Amino acid sequence: MRTALVLGTGLIGTSIGLALTGRGVRVHLADTDPDRPRTAAALGAGTDDPPGAPVDLAVIAVPPAAIAGAVAQMQRRGVARAYTDVGSVKGGPRRELGALGGEPATYLGSHPMAGRERSGPLAATADLFEGKPWVLTPTPETDTEALNLVLELVALCRAVPVVMDADIHDRAVALVSHAPQLLSSLLAARLEDAEESAVRLCGQGMRDVTRLAASEPRMWLDILGANPGPVADVLTEVAADLDETIRSLRALEAADEAKRADGARGVEAVLRRGNAGRERVPGKHGTAPAAYETVAVPISDRPGELARIFADAGRAGVNIEDVRIEHATGQQAGLAQLMVEPASAPALIEALRERGWSVRT
Repeated sequence: MRTALVLGTGLIGTSIGLALTGRGVRVHLADTDPDRPRTAAALGAGTDDPPGAPVDLAVIAVPPAAIAGAVAQMQRRGVARAYTDVGSVKGGPRRELGALGGEPATYLGSHPMAGRERSGPLAATADLFEGKPWVLTPTPETDTEALNLVLELVALCRAVPVVMDADIHDRAVALVSHAPQLLSSLLAARLEDAEESAVRLCGQGMRDVTRLAASEPRMWLDILGANPGPVADVLTEVAADLDETIRSLRALEAADEAKRADGARGVEAVLRRGNAGRERVPGKHGTAPAAYETVAVPISDRPGELARIFADAGRAGVNIEDVRIEHATGQQAGLAQLMVEPASAPALIEALRERGWSVRT
C-alpha cells in the first residue's frame, strides 16, 4: 500500500491516518466538515489535498448510517482499488450497499475494536490500534486484492486481524460494547439528581463502571440506531437478571428466615455468575486473565511521581504488568496500585521501601 484516502477525520479516521503516515503511506484526508481534515493534517495524519489518481485503499470512517452511501459513491467514481469501512456495525451497511448497486468484490467491512471516551481529531493517536482486535467481515464475493489491502491496513496499524461473519459480529459487539455503553450511562444517570453527600462518596468502583458514560451521545445514537435489535436482546436478558436480583434483595428484608435464605442464595448466584463471566475476559496480550499481586503505593499529585516508581521498579528488575490509580477525594494525593507477577512482589516491595516509598500490600 502506497496511497490511501481516509473519509471522516474523527478519532478513528485521524488515528488511522497517523498510523499509516508514520509507516510511509501517503494519506489523503476528507470530511464533510472542511476544518477537520485541516486539523488532522496539521497533526501529521496526512494531507487534505485530494488525490490526483485512484488510491490503493479508501477507508470510510463515517457513522454507520452513512457508510453504504459513501462506499457506493466512491465506487462509482473509481476513487480506489479497494474500499473498507471502520464502523461498529457491519451487517446493515453491507446489505444497504447491495441495495444501492454497490460492488461487493472491492468492498470489505471492518471494525477496529479500539476507541476513547473523547472524540474528534485532537483525541487521535497513532498507537490507538496497537495490539487491539480488528474485525474483518469478508464474503465469498470479496476479491483477494481487497482482502490483502485491508489486512495490510491492519498490519500497518499494528492491530490483530479477526475474521467474522457480519451478523455474528453485530451480535457480539451488542454484548461487549454497545450494551455496556448504555448500562454505564444508566448507572451514571442515577448521579444526576443524587444528593451531593452521596456523590462525594464516589470512589474508584463508581469511576470504573461509569467511565463509558463520558462518551459523545450523538456518536452513540448513530451506532445504537444501526444495531438496535441485538442491543435490545442483551438488555432484555439483563433486565430479567435485574428483576430476579431485586426479588432476592427484597427477600433479604423479610422476617421469615427461609425467605431471607432464598434471597441470599439468589444474590450469591448472580455474584458468582459475574465471577465466572469476568474470568473469561481476556487479560494482557489477549491471554487468559492472570492472577497478579497488587502492590499499593501512596503518591502525591506532583510531576514525576509515577515515573520515579516505574524507574525504581525497573532498577529492581520487576515488570509492572498493569497499573491503576485511585484518587483521594478532596486531596492532592492518590494510591498507585501496581500489578505484578506474584513471584516478583516481594522484590518490588523491598526495593520500593529501600527507596523511601510507603508500601501497602
